[in-house]
Amino acid sequence: MQTRIETLQNGLGEAVELIKKGEVVVFPTETVYGLGANAFDPNAVRKIFAAKGRPADNPLIVHIADISWIDRLAVDVSRSAREVIKTFMPGPITVILKRSNLVPDEVTAGLDSVGIRFPIHKAAREFISACGVPLAAPSANTSTKISPTSAEHVFEDMQGKVKLILQGGDCEVGIESTIIDMTSDTPTILRPGAITVDMLAQVLGKVKTFDGRIVVAKAPGMKYRHYAPSCDMVVADSQESAAAEYAGKVADGKKPVILAKQDYIDGIRKLLGKFDFIDLGQSDNDAMRLIYKAMHEAQQSFDYIICQDFGGDGVGASIMNRINKASGGKRV
Repeated sequence: MQTRIETLQNGLGEAVELIKKGEVVVFPTETVYGLGANAFDPNAVRKIFAAKGRPADNPLIVHIADISWIDRLAVDVSRSAREVIKTFMPGPITVILKRSNLVPDEVTAGLDSVGIRFPIHKAAREFISACGVPLAAPSANTSTKISPTSAEHVFEDMQGKVKLILQGGDCEVGIESTIIDMTSDTPTILRPGAITVDMLAQVLGKVKTFDGRIVVAKAPGMKYRHYAPSCDMVVADSQESAAAEYAGKVADGKKPVILAKQDYIDGIRKLLGKFDFIDLGQSDNDAMRLIYKAMHEAQQSFDYIICQDFGGDGVGASIMNRINKASGGKRV
């Protein structure tokens, strides 16, 4: 199968026809690029799992082009859920609701709930609207690999597995959406993202984070290793430990690289002098936008990744959720 990258202007018509024929199409969102298929077509949805090599018990998120579409996908939507929807949609958030009987088991992994997302990305909304149906769509990468934040990332990973990638530039958010379960007694964040715990608490009054043993996954990214580069990756407890790990790997004949914000890099420069690094910007929001891009670059040019610890609050916690999965929890 030949894979092509097309602009929305040039590729929209073909992309819509592929969806109508039960095929998959890659499209941009503000978080990461998605691999989409008609959410109401079980056979089309199975092609997502086949292209990604994704376990069938890992549910998919359904993307919509208008708030009114939620009532086609979900039932018994609570007042608090509608408040979250009103406040944060469109945007980088997925709300888990009780599913309607229109949503096939292939999308939800047989669960009685469904994750719904309304992206703010203009091209995503135009594409989904033109399709006229919600699109089930995980990140457009081979299962367990680094999520793509550009069309080029998708092409590198999935060439020959998809026919068409719609170009939408670099993703502005850079990590997957926050997922909040609104079917539980207390709204529960299952995956952190750009919409933080504090932001949700201001709307809901009470919200909790997921910290229990996983038996059945209600959201993507909970049961399996995710976001992993092709080389080893660790998280450094401090600038000193990052510098020591870097020097040790160089002595072992490795080619390491440090991923960090500018102030962290400046601190390590005082310890090491010259070293290889990838700059993640000045703020946590910069780092969130750049982290996957940096991981893609690092695995191409280096054989060992050392990453800054971004802490346990706000956006930093969301970044660490991805980094801890990518590194398998390894720290130095």
